[in-house]
Amino acid sequence: MIHVCSLAALPETVRATGASHILTVMANVDQVQRPESVHPANHLKVQVDDITEQMDGFVVPSDSHIEQVLNFVRGWDRNAPLVVHCYAGISRSTASAFAAVCALNPHRDEIAIARQIRAASPIASPNRLIVSLADKALGREGRMLRALDEMGPGSMLVEGRPFRVDLD
Repeated sequence: MIHVCSLAALPETVRATGASHILTVMANVDQVQRPESVHPANHLKVQVDDITEQMDGFVVPSDSHIEQVLNFVRGWDRNAPLVVHCYAGISRSTASAFAAVCALNPHRDEIAIARQIRAASPIASPNRLIVSLADKALGREGRMLRALDEMGPGSMLVEGRPFRVDLD
């Protein structure tokens, strides 16, 4: 089970779900305090800004960031949940969770995954560049991006509410 949340909801989401792994995808990863219940080796911090093109002073998501994310989720033993979070729980985290489900279940339909994310979170707005890079890395031939189009835009809110995405 993958749970998605904001930085503010991280401690409670880890506690409530019994998560063993955390994937942090945000700009200022140093501000994240790992809950003591999660072993340090089970917490990956990927430092990227929520942007879709190169901008001075910002870290644009890249192939190497996606490779880190995919390697981390593939190493997750799935004995306990994984929590994926960014600052607001809306864009980078939802894109990373989408990528994780696609990586861990390569035959699952991308539109079905996107619909599940939309049903779980009306405000989810996966970062399109992260999804594009993951689509390429996973050999999904544009299907992940088409699923985002099918999903449609999320409602605009400041911070997302925690939700889960099923692997099957």
